[in-house]
Amino acid sequence: MLALVVGGAGFVGGNLVRRLLDDGAERILVVDNLLSSERDNLPDDPRLELRVGSIADDGVLAGLDDEFDVCFHLATYHGNQSSIANPLADHENNLLTTLKLFERLRSFERLRRVVYSAAGCTYGANGDGSEADEVTLHLDSPYQISKVAGEMYALYFRHAYGLPVVRARFQNVYGPGEVLGAGRWRGTPATIWRNVVPTFVYRALHGQPLPVNGDGSATRDFVFVADVVEGLVRCAGPRAVDGEAYNLASGVETTIVELAETANELAGSDAGVDWLPQREWDRSLHRVGSTAKSRTELGFEARVPLREGLAATIDWTRANLARIERCVERHRVHLVVV
Repeated sequence: MLALVVGGAGFVGGNLVRRLLDDGAERILVVDNLLSSERDNLPDDPRLELRVGSIADDGVLAGLDDEFDVCFHLATYHGNQSSIANPLADHENNLLTTLKLFERLRSFERLRRVVYSAAGCTYGANGDGSEADEVTLHLDSPYQISKVAGEMYALYFRHAYGLPVVRARFQNVYGPGEVLGAGRWRGTPATIWRNVVPTFVYRALHGQPLPVNGDGSATRDFVFVADVVEGLVRCAGPRAVDGEAYNLASGVETTIVELAETANELAGSDAGVDWLPQREWDRSLHRVGSTAKSRTELGFEARVPLREGLAATIDWTRANLARIERCVERHRVHLVVV
């Protein structure tokens, strides 16, 4: 198999690349502009090539030949808060990338599958994660808007040109390989504190209280990265149906305060939590992904329970703490309060 992985040096991308190599991929081309990722997320393997640049760059696109069996489109502008701070950068790195990539791929004849990384935010503020195509127009950030519009482009290119695209809707992915502060400064502290799980793990290992917004009762569906990678591989396989959307989720709701308590316990921290005001932009009180369709059509089911996944993430973070500290320190000059 020859694979193109756009955004392959990121957290999910790096894990996916390792899985594809383990599965015997003949060649993998990674295209990544390293905006929120690092070169050392990728293994040293002669079958792997990294081209540094944005997939929205015409020169990068022109360098892609019709040689790939599958394309995984994981590039994004990470994430909600960064997009609120800079909507134009989100458009350039989260939506324009998708449109230009699909436009380039639509004439490829060898390509048998394009997997687009969508997001659970498709379902709106209190989505139950059904696979219905109806989406809300009342979204909380440019990031969410770009992800939904990306799905619309996926369907357009499927119907207009026969692009063999599948939409993989991620819930809250976590696990080994997510480096706080990876990439370049993007204007807000979310450059470092980008997702709740790695932030909680890092702070718990440093004996710091974990920041919890509101009363902590908001829920999320946390899914381990190895499970998401399995889901991506299945989305690229023969059981997936072109044009369809599949949730890559655990199907389990966990409150943020429960997550904080478990992270502190497993890390051996007694620092507790730091109660903060509710974020004004965030109206998502409860979010969970239905797994019925993915289970029935793909045979996909998340297998790593949260407690086990958190323990593995804590172990990985301890082992890679020096590397993470270097990335965090690189941005500290931009921060007034960390």
